[in-house]
Amino acid sequence: MKRMLVIGTTVVLALSGGLAQAVELMRWERLPLAVPLVIGQERIIFIDEAVRVGLPGTLNGKLRVQSTGGTLYLRASETIAPTRLQLQSVATGEIILLDIAATSGDQALEPLRILRNAERQVTEGEPSTAPVAEHTPTPVVLTRYAAQSLYAPLRTVEALPGVQRVPLKLRTALPTLLPSENVSSTPLAVWRLGDYWVTAVKLRNRGAETVPLDPRRLQAQLFAASFQHAFLGPVGSAEDTTVAYLITRGAGLEHAIVLPPPAARGDDDES
Repeated sequence: MKRMLVIGTTVVLALSGGLAQAVELMRWERLPLAVPLVIGQERIIFIDEAVRVGLPGTLNGKLRVQSTGGTLYLRASETIAPTRLQLQSVATGEIILLDIAATSGDQALEPLRILRNAERQVTEGEPSTAPVAEHTPTPVVLTRYAAQSLYAPLRTVEALPGVQRVPLKLRTALPTLLPSENVSSTPLAVWRLGDYWVTAVKLRNRGAETVPLDPRRLQAQLFAASFQHAFLGPVGSAEDTTVAYLITRGAGLEHAIVLPPPAARGDDDES
């Protein structure tokens, strides 16, 4: 009879094709996960969803990274001092932090599986003390996510299940958005959550006067609007640029804004 020894609670056995292979389990609880590597050996990490990998420039030429089908493959070619990697979920934007380090050796490395969103099990008959989450309107959380995506470090962006970054259809300046002000308006990015879209638009003062920002002056059919800052400083100052977050419902901003009429054709173009 074969004996199976399991050390601690972080190792399980995965059976595939009749072969047993140890898989190390790590639980993501917003604390960086230590992932040792051995030079010349590939380590497999199961994440079970598509992720973007943020690599510092110091790892160029030292670490090969491949990602496919929710699985990450890491292979170090030389010694790597403890270095932090950022994994960002393509679907939700959630960040997972890995602290990797590569050393020489001949020990075999087990594949690693990262577990997330684990909920505490309440013992039968035990009253739950978990607070009831307050419902926040979708436009509010969508605007907050857009602002964090543009201004906050990648590792601090709060996950927002269901959010999607969508292609930017308005790629030129929007002179009709704030026609009463000497301000340029340029679309930056668009995100969607359910039936709501948020378009981030860069606003830049082109004049010498401070411009207070009032959403009532925006010329578009908007569900809601907010600004990163309350005003624009004179052109050339550190405050001359900010971002507007424009919420539309049912479609993107391209269906809600009044676009300028096409340029009139000259006499030579008339039929």
